[in-house]
Amino acid sequence: MKTFLFLLFSLFTASLYLPRTQSVLTGKITADNGEALIGASVKVSKGTELVRGAISDYEGRYRLPLDPGTYDLEVSYTGFVTQKVTNVKVLADQMNTLDVVMPGAAALDEVVVKEYKTPLVRQDETAGGQTIVMGANRPAPSRAAKKAKQAAAAQPASKAYSGNAIMAREVPQPVEHSKDKYGPSIRDTTQPPLDYSAENYAAIHENPFLEAKTNAVSTFSIDVDAASYSNVRRFLQQSQLPPADAVRIEEFVNYFDYQYPAPGGATPFSVNTELAECPWNQQHRLLLIGLQGRQIETGQLPPSNFVFLVDVSGSMNEPNKLPLVQQSLNLLTDYLRPQDRVAIAVYAGAAGLVLPSTPGSDKATIKAAIERLSAGGSTAGAAGIRLAYDVARKNFLRGGNNRVVLCTDGDFNVGVSSETELVKLIEQERESGVYLTVLGYGAGNYQDNKMQQLADKGNGNHAYIDQIGEARKVLVSEFGGTLFAIAKDVKIQIEFNPSRVAGYRLIGYENRLLAREDFDDDTKDAGELGAGHRVTALYEIVPAGRPLPLGVKNGEMRYQQTQPTAAAGGSELLSLKLRYKQPKPGAASQLLESTVTDLLSNAPSQNFQLAAAVAEFGLLLRNSAYKGQATYERALALAQKAAKTDPGGYRKELCDLIEKARLLAAPETARK
Repeated sequence: MKTFLFLLFSLFTASLYLPRTQSVLTGKITADNGEALIGASVKVSKGTELVRGAISDYEGRYRLPLDPGTYDLEVSYTGFVTQKVTNVKVLADQMNTLDVVMPGAAALDEVVVKEYKTPLVRQDETAGGQTIVMGANRPAPSRAAKKAKQAAAAQPASKAYSGNAIMAREVPQPVEHSKDKYGPSIRDTTQPPLDYSAENYAAIHENPFLEAKTNAVSTFSIDVDAASYSNVRRFLQQSQLPPADAVRIEEFVNYFDYQYPAPGGATPFSVNTELAECPWNQQHRLLLIGLQGRQIETGQLPPSNFVFLVDVSGSMNEPNKLPLVQQSLNLLTDYLRPQDRVAIAVYAGAAGLVLPSTPGSDKATIKAAIERLSAGGSTAGAAGIRLAYDVARKNFLRGGNNRVVLCTDGDFNVGVSSETELVKLIEQERESGVYLTVLGYGAGNYQDNKMQQLADKGNGNHAYIDQIGEARKVLVSEFGGTLFAIAKDVKIQIEFNPSRVAGYRLIGYENRLLAREDFDDDTKDAGELGAGHRVTALYEIVPAGRPLPLGVKNGEMRYQQTQPTAAAGGSELLSLKLRYKQPKPGAASQLLESTVTDLLSNAPSQNFQLAAAVAEFGLLLRNSAYKGQATYERALALAQKAAKTDPGGYRKELCDLIEKARLLAAPETARK
């Protein structure tokens, strides 16, 4: 009898672990013309409770594992009418299909008037630099805000600003409708070009060609940022060529998804190289070095302790600033897991805690706090940064992902505001093991240089969010790469063989250069690599026996010292070293070494074609002294070849931007 009961119990227990067919709701989101909508937001709720969310893929498809039952579905996409489907039945143990067609938004006779709410941190009731904790109740509007509202309503112009309130009324204007992978965008073509004179970009002094015989070693930190590309896209979409210093070519190159092989073994990334003819100088060669970080499924990522730090100063009171921040953070909130936690801090004239650390399962509370954010006052950025790190430390998860997500236009003007002081503050805070992600927003006063330095020194990354589609890319599609580091202080050192290389030039990475001795110094900070992220670097190489265009410096050599070594006479083009650390405090660096032979590819891969096209595009936008015979036509042709594989639509958009830049750069007669 005991034996029988034991067998019965065993069979029952085993049945609990048998695989079960999952109930799934799936379908396709399309526009009313049949075109698939990439990145549409799909939310499933039961009553007032949000159950699960998803984003449609590059074919417009979504997939939601759900328990059997009846749900309500809401689908939204910028420029389209939000669709709500009620009483959607999900049957057990099968695929349930529901396709949704999104009608385009009807043309508006006038823009809806919107009043921005009173700031949570009110300038007239707090002392500068004071830290306050905000409750769930919103404060009543101040008299100044009410007067501002009345004054704004009386203005006949399109926009009126005063104090803490902003109202907008617009007279219908001819508009240009364009459709890209993010959905339709509407831009007023009657408006004069925006004034970007208050924006700040660090001067870039391009890397010169160096002689391999006397300066064989090149050392730099990786850079996974891609803010420059989306920022420049904003200029081009406003029919303006960008300032040269806004174009960081390495960030252009690293914006795109390259198909590098996944890493094997214990190393967190694979290392890939390719050598082919340089498109803009056929006498030279172009070397591609690509790192591919290990992809980690979202469910396998460690728990996260996020602090959303939001700039709610007066400078954020623009449609492409705080409202876009709120949309971005709502997207990210949809993908939080129960084991994740979120706190929300804000800063204007003072810093305040809007939401204490809250489980990711309580999405309604998190989104309600995001919705309450409003802008007004001056910008005490340093106080906000200190508060955010303090909250992150108090809720620190050992073995988890601890990160501050800063959303701002970078216009700090109260308290510590200089780049030097802010950098020192961030360098001190990073020792806590808390990482930093900087999301930039807005136009006109965008402080790119500050954002770059904060991200570089805070063990972090920097993205520029110009539209909701970019928020989806950064915070949803590239969730792991943006917010989860798998390696830190990643450095690359290359030594060229002067018997094969007369000279070389690192394209971009000017603000990531390191001294030769920094490579072996574990105290020197370098870049971080996120889960699934890629890093691509390009060198333009002058083969031995050909003249150097520019630059001669002295350095230390491997292949030719007092006497040439045996390796110098072989087929090696260069030696490649990488150092990296595990993403935890106190980790020692690990070294990888390999060599690259002098073997030229006659059929460059799509990876190479894409990187070369983007680099040539950047050289032209910068009007670089090293652009050689670069042309927009050649860059476009290369980009079109690479766009034959285009899962996200980003390569097709690149082709459109190259063509737009070509027209903007051409004489006026060529544009007509």
